[in-house]
Amino acid sequence: MKRSVAMCVLIVLAVFFMSNRTVDKTSGNGQTDGPYVIYKNDKVYTYSIVEDNGTYKLKTDSTLQSQKESIRLTVATDKEDLSFEVALKKELQNEKTDFSGVNKMFVVSDIEGEFKAFRQLLQGNNVIDEKLNWTFGDGHLVLTGDFVDRGNLVTEVLWLIYSLEDKAKAAGGYVHFVLGNHEIMNLNNDLRYVHAKYMQSASLMNETYFNLYSNQTELGRWLRTKNVTEKIGNILFMHAGISDVVNYMELPVNRINKLVRPYYGDTTYEYKDPKVEILYSELGPFWYRGYYGKQKPSITQIDSTLSFYRVKHIATGHTVIADTISVLFNGKLINTDVHHAKGHSEALLIEGKKFYRVRSNGEKFLILE
Repeated sequence: MKRSVAMCVLIVLAVFFMSNRTVDKTSGNGQTDGPYVIYKNDKVYTYSIVEDNGTYKLKTDSTLQSQKESIRLTVATDKEDLSFEVALKKELQNEKTDFSGVNKMFVVSDIEGEFKAFRQLLQGNNVIDEKLNWTFGDGHLVLTGDFVDRGNLVTEVLWLIYSLEDKAKAAGGYVHFVLGNHEIMNLNNDLRYVHAKYMQSASLMNETYFNLYSNQTELGRWLRTKNVTEKIGNILFMHAGISDVVNYMELPVNRINKLVRPYYGDTTYEYKDPKVEILYSELGPFWYRGYYGKQKPSITQIDSTLSFYRVKHIATGHTVIADTISVLFNGKLINTDVHHAKGHSEALLIEGKKFYRVRSNGEKFLILE
């Protein structure tokens, strides 16, 4: 679908949605979307969408940037009696790409705005408690992309991830948010999968949706610090995979991230460096589908990736191939994408050398050791 046609479709959907929208579940304060944090001149503006007797209104506040640390955001969830508070980070820095000494990981992908599924997975497996606080100790929560689009609680999902980062670090743990193709699509104005609710929110704020994730917003700046691939212990994580073409280029993990990051918000789709062109193509680490298509990769391709990056496993999301976490090539490749929206939520739990697929109720099944 061409972008101009896609934008027309989104506008029509937004108009339809505004006149037919049902009330989303909120935390009880009427909030149905947000908050959004936008920097303008010397002020920080916060916007939330609230519902009042069937009418959707914009709630606005502002603070001097010099007083940014005093801001506390209230974020609604899928439950009317549950919300959480978020403090803005003092500073944002690009994530490092290589992590060692990690023995416990919880891996989730492709939540796509399904806050309830995400919450239940984390709570059911003791990653967070009933109040959404970190309870995973020194464990690492690894999120391998596509947490936005399609669903109608995207903003809430992003703020939960944002808030858990500092809580995890305080306990000796870590949250890794590796970007997928949908996060990058949102950043570079490819909006074909954005839920119509968010077009309405942008309209109420007198903004374009693209501007809600620009580098003048907190979430936009935060997303730009994230990587598209990371090496954690002996596992290489990315959203989609490493094609044979990327193998051939022999780009270290930190080099891949350094090449793609400047173009997250690019809307021209024109890259002067051929390496960047490939990384943003269907052969790149956040678009590649060659692992799970009809034409399966060779063991040589998989082994080449493992050898170059000095890992034992590759873990991806991006492509649903079953209702459960899947292990391929004798454990060398692990697929974590499942249909969360259809009730097939699972995650990958790694404890030492044991790999489990786990469900929202805490059930776990050994799949590799």
